[in-house]
Amino acid sequence: MLQYKIETHLHTAEGSKCGWATGVEQAEARLADGYDTIIVTDHFFRGNTRPERDLPWEEYVEQFCSGYEHAKQRGDEIGLTVLFGLEDNYQGSEFLIYGLDKDWLLKHPDMRTWTPWEEYEHVHGDGGYMVQAHPFREASYLRGFGLYPMYSDAVEGINAAQLRIMNERAQWYAKQFDKPMTAGSDIHGIDSVGCGMRTAKPIRTIEDYINLVRNREEYELIEVHKDDKPKAWPPGPDFYALMEKRKAENKAFADAAAKALREKN
Repeated sequence: MLQYKIETHLHTAEGSKCGWATGVEQAEARLADGYDTIIVTDHFFRGNTRPERDLPWEEYVEQFCSGYEHAKQRGDEIGLTVLFGLEDNYQGSEFLIYGLDKDWLLKHPDMRTWTPWEEYEHVHGDGGYMVQAHPFREASYLRGFGLYPMYSDAVEGINAAQLRIMNERAQWYAKQFDKPMTAGSDIHGIDSVGCGMRTAKPIRTIEDYINLVRNREEYELIEVHKDDKPKAWPPGPDFYALMEKRKAENKAFADAAAKALREKN
């Protein structure tokens, strides 16, 4: 019986510039949404990251990880498993990376310039796992698709922020190269999206998740596509005004946390 629900692709305001819910808010919202486990995958250095890139590496990593840490602290209090991941970017192609931690990031400042094949070698060498996220995503700032089947372990077959046709292409791509598939909401706020994966056994550690996907154990992808949203989508201007207000509030929160960190150090 597939009774456990996991979110594999989630952003916070502390780690991702496009996030508009804090780690604490994400933990509370996802538990209320029926999830047993979430993996925080904030945008890393080359993506839409929240911390300033000109910070010393140690301070950048501390700030980057704070969204996960806040979510985990709250998750421990309310009974939600919160795991760490990140979303890295290479010329528009993005990879969800699992199995590493803050200490690993602190030891690898050179990863800011790694190619996918260099990153794959280092990640794999230390027991990590790389999933190519939304490989057929289209956006005005992208100039094409970068596909890296030789330097990824799995493919995100369903991403709730993408159109159905884009996800169908991702699933076709995974099948062509016999890659396991994952699914995630790519969620940035507290709204309910409901994508992710259902599993037969609980996912309590990041190793549990990696083994689940790598070994193609019993799980299913929860199908949610951007074009499945209600006819009323996109919402009205009041929604966007509220979202911008929340982004500003959370930016102020993250800035205050960064200032406190600098003063502490």
